[in-house]
Amino acid sequence: MFDHFVLEHIDLGEVRIRHRRGGTGSPVVLVHGYPRTHATWHEVAARLAHRHTVVCPDLRGYGGSSLPPDEPDHAQSSKRVMARDICELMTHLGHDRFAVVGHDRGALVAFRAAMDHRERISHLVVMDGLPVVEHLERTDARFAQAWWHWWFLGQTDKPAERVIDADPEAWYRTPAAEAMGPANHADLWAALRNPAVVHGMCEDYRAGLGVDRAHDESDRASGRRVACPTLLLESAHDDLDIHGDPASIWPPWLEQPLRHRVIPSGHHQAEEAPAEVAEALLEFLA
Repeated sequence: MFDHFVLEHIDLGEVRIRHRRGGTGSPVVLVHGYPRTHATWHEVAARLAHRHTVVCPDLRGYGGSSLPPDEPDHAQSSKRVMARDICELMTHLGHDRFAVVGHDRGALVAFRAAMDHRERISHLVVMDGLPVVEHLERTDARFAQAWWHWWFLGQTDKPAERVIDADPEAWYRTPAAEAMGPANHADLWAALRNPAVVHGMCEDYRAGLGVDRAHDESDRASGRRVACPTLLLESAHDDLDIHGDPASIWPPWLEQPLRHRVIPSGHHQAEEAPAEVAEALLEFLA
């Protein structure tokens, strides 16, 4: 896994970010989603590395990255500070401008990076994601039933950590080691069994229901939009279209026309269809 990539922890002051990097060429950051770590990208990263410098971080609170103490409104886990982590990491690595690719919760981070750091993001790719406010404003009984984990992980009256930590093997279902790759599988399960990571992931969802929504609403009210070229990769066998066509929801957030491609996979595109994902990314980034 990640042949010829360097694994390193970088101290950014507030957090320590674990990441892998390798390859040569224009830089691209690959940002994982819930409940994965950076290891989800191992096959895609290898396919990109012959044309790009590829950086795969663990989000703060996930995998091997740290999480600072909880703050009011769960602001320490907002997508704004996660996007800042990405930019500070890339500054540390010597990259002023770069492409960012985000899957699932990582799509929210990538979007926030493109909104808050317009001068630094050359390309934005969102995989199975929408601005969080677009989900929350469309919440109905069908969405709440299908995406119930948002509310379970995001509430605080009866914190989800106690349920998950009591038996993580019962809570999380992952592909077998043979399907994911033994090293990827081991990396993921080391995180899922770590109570600090479970808390970090819950805090991500708690921020998503409050402070992240407020940031989206503020941007929309002020007319701020993503300036760079944007690609939406949608899984053919997932339910991002639960609110309707996601390709019709994204354009008001963008200054340039949206590019859209359907990947023949379930939700975890990078693991289920790495060749197709890499092909789409290489074509877009070129």
